[in-house]
Amino acid sequence: MPALLNGLLGAAALLWLWERGGAERLAGALLVLLPLNALQVFAFGHAVIERQMVAGMVLRLGITLALLHAAGRRSAEASQLARERFERLTEHSHQGVAVIRGEQMLYANPALLRIYGLASLQEVRTLWREATMPEAERAAGRERHRRLVAGESEREDWSGLRYRFDGTPIRLRFSAWRVEWDGGAAEQVIVTDETVQHDATAALLHQATHDELTGLPNRSALLARLRELCAVDAGFALLLLDVDRFKLFNEAHGPSLGDEVLRALAARLAETLRGEAETMRLGEDEFALLAPAEDPERAAHALAQHVRTLLGQPLALPGQEFFLDVSMGVSLHPAHGRGAEALLRAANAAMHEAKSVPGTSLQFAEERFERGSGVTLLAEQALRAGLRDEQFSLVYQPKVEVRSAARPPLLVGFEALVRWDHPVSGRMSPLEFVPASERTGMVRALGALILERACAQLSRWRADYGHAVPVAVNVSPLQLLDPGFVDEVLALLARHGVPPALLSLEITESVAVTHMEQARGRIARFRAHGIDVALDDFGTGFSSLNMLRSLPLRTVKIDRSLVEPLPAPDATAVVKAICDLATTLDLYVIAEGVETPAQSEALRAAGCTVMQGYLYARPLAPAEAARWLDRAGGDGAPGVIRLRR
Repeated sequence: MPALLNGLLGAAALLWLWERGGAERLAGALLVLLPLNALQVFAFGHAVIERQMVAGMVLRLGITLALLHAAGRRSAEASQLARERFERLTEHSHQGVAVIRGEQMLYANPALLRIYGLASLQEVRTLWREATMPEAERAAGRERHRRLVAGESEREDWSGLRYRFDGTPIRLRFSAWRVEWDGGAAEQVIVTDETVQHDATAALLHQATHDELTGLPNRSALLARLRELCAVDAGFALLLLDVDRFKLFNEAHGPSLGDEVLRALAARLAETLRGEAETMRLGEDEFALLAPAEDPERAAHALAQHVRTLLGQPLALPGQEFFLDVSMGVSLHPAHGRGAEALLRAANAAMHEAKSVPGTSLQFAEERFERGSGVTLLAEQALRAGLRDEQFSLVYQPKVEVRSAARPPLLVGFEALVRWDHPVSGRMSPLEFVPASERTGMVRALGALILERACAQLSRWRADYGHAVPVAVNVSPLQLLDPGFVDEVLALLARHGVPPALLSLEITESVAVTHMEQARGRIARFRAHGIDVALDDFGTGFSSLNMLRSLPLRTVKIDRSLVEPLPAPDATAVVKAICDLATTLDLYVIAEGVETPAQSEALRAAGCTVMQGYLYARPLAPAEAARWLDRAGGDGAPGVIRLRR
């Protein structure tokens, strides 16, 4: 009976395996023979028991080998199917896909070959790293690959400059993770070509910081450079140069020839002074020369002499020669001021003074320096008393969200601005006392006072209205770089019972440029506790793009110098590029200095809907700001009105 039952089961197995073909059929047939073999004992007696046992062992071995063969074949088929599916998915992808093990590239899809300018994978199985990657990054690339293959990192993301195999530079973004490939661990890389976007953004930013006529850096670039040098307390000479009687020249020869003369003068200045000074055009017939130097006064005299020698020879244009005279005004850092705007004003005043002297003339900003010193000395003497007597107060400028011209602006935040209510001089703006506080080190005490007042005001608003909007406070470099600053801010918020989301800290680009690693650590800690950190005056420096990618920021504020020329098409293009970049990096964007409806409309069209400026409100006293807050929360809903894109 058992043999019959086994026979029936073997027959059923044979039918099931027969449909699968190959070794499975053989295994099924052997399963049928196995119970038949057992019947030998019943048919022939115990004389054949030894033969029956041997035959059974052979049948079982055959079944095992047949099934192992079938399993191996099916595993190979599944692997081949997976490989074919992978290739179908990647062959038509617009992104490059590669599989790498060590220095060998095991697979590359057509998009990757196209990105690097190759016809086939055979051209680049090895030595691809040396051919495509800057030498300084190769060691980091090998270490990244090691971490992925060893399982120490689940995923790596990076981007940077690479080269096609013909040497053409390209900008690529990479994502990579570990995969199993041909029986071993490997790295799969996804490559996105961002060259077009990078070049377009760079071109727009170059356009925003360079003069169209001469190609020289413009006024915005000069201000950014001055701020960078002032931030590191470097000595330098600023020389402003204005062509005498150029309006008369244009009237006599026409503006087209005037433009040719300005281009020729710009080229001669840049060529002659290369290595000694940076040459910039500020507009019309005005140029700037900036010379960092340990002895700024000596550098200024040397620059002026170079200019005199240069103008001693005529400017040669096709078929014509022209002699020019210029008036030069000089300001020195730190002798004539420590702020970019102050130094520019001082040099400009000296230049206008020089115009009273015939011919090419030079005037140092001595009178402005003397007046500035008196104001600075007064501020430094009175500053400590002002802090002691609590003569400082805050005003609040609204930040509004403008979705359309037809809808009223929505209040989304305030910026806290400090004012000094001096008992003799009256209310003073920060430009008159903040530089003095930085020079004397009292900026820490002033900054702590501002934060204390802002948090106390937020606490009162929440108690009175049941809600509040985020308040932004400007933070000085000395504060941000203080190791205990994060803990001080958190303790202040806790003492006043203010949620971290209601406080925003605004930092300048200069502190990030000079102290990148320290700034990154402080900002990361603030973000971890829910405190927003914004980059102020974005668009005026040369390192902003790099910082946006390197620092864990949440918000960027478009500088008023980029808002002022709106809605001019070139200015609008720059703002749109900034908004597009911020969207890609998941950053909020705020525009400051909005003063006209045309500027507001241009900003909205470019993608920026959060604004502040005189068009919507001047800085408000706390009581006036409270009325804005009351209207914003008129529906009675408690909580926080969050900043929205």
